[in-house]
Amino acid sequence: VQLQAFGGGLVQPGESLRLSCTASGFTFSRYTMGWFRQAPGKEREFVAAINWNGNTKYYADSVKGRFTISRDNAKNTVYLQMNSLKPEDTAVYCCAAGRPITSTIKLRDFYDYWGQGTEVTVSS
Repeated sequence: VQLQAFGGGLVQPGESLRLSCTASGFTFSRYTMGWFRQAPGKEREFVAAINWNGNTKYYADSVKGRFTISRDNAKNTVYLQMNSLKPEDTAVYCCAAGRPITSTIKLRDFYDYWGQGTEVTVSS
């Protein structure tokens, strides 16, 4: 199993980035995909998740209206479009695959597979 996230970088406040995560080694289309982030000195936190067919999406309150999660099952890839970035969005972002139920979708313990992260820095 491999999850590889990329697309991070250094941007100024208000700018956008699009993260991608490509998966292999498991049946991607059967899994809920999530994005989590970890800022320096802080716990890893939930950012967004999308169910297996892309019909249901979940977001942390801190990113609602600014971030959009999507997936392409034909490409085994999940995306995170991040707009209106703020300095507090600075973190290492990683993707995860799991089969959580709705009540546990924001909990990292319910994800089975994790990728290495990609670093996002928002600074002027």
